[in-house]
Amino acid sequence: MGRTTTTRFDVAEHLRTPEEMATYLEACFEEADGDAAFIAKVLGDIARAKGMAQVARDSGLSRESLYKALSGDRSPSFDTILKVISALRLKLRAKAPQSRVTRSGGRIAKRRAA
Repeated sequence: MGRTTTTRFDVAEHLRTPEEMATYLEACFEEADGDAAFIAKVLGDIARAKGMAQVARDSGLSRESLYKALSGDRSPSFDTILKVISALRLKLRAKAPQSRVTRSGGRIAKRRAA
């Protein structure tokens, strides 16, 4: 039997359009469970797909500080997150959680597990 060769998967290679980038970010927000470093890493993936040098110029941050902030090793400031999201030409949106109907017909808010 021959050897199997694998390569490291890089999501940035698969994010080609603004719609794909936005969908990826939205899905990761749902999975993040409050982990700001995880979201920073996701933004780093999107920034690499778009071109880190261009995102650095558009955000007003140095490339080095951008790599550090979006490495996933730390939680960058919210100001940095907003600058990067703006440079990526993405938007943050808020939406209320969907409510569900109980057996008795009353509505209850969707609750997150603690």
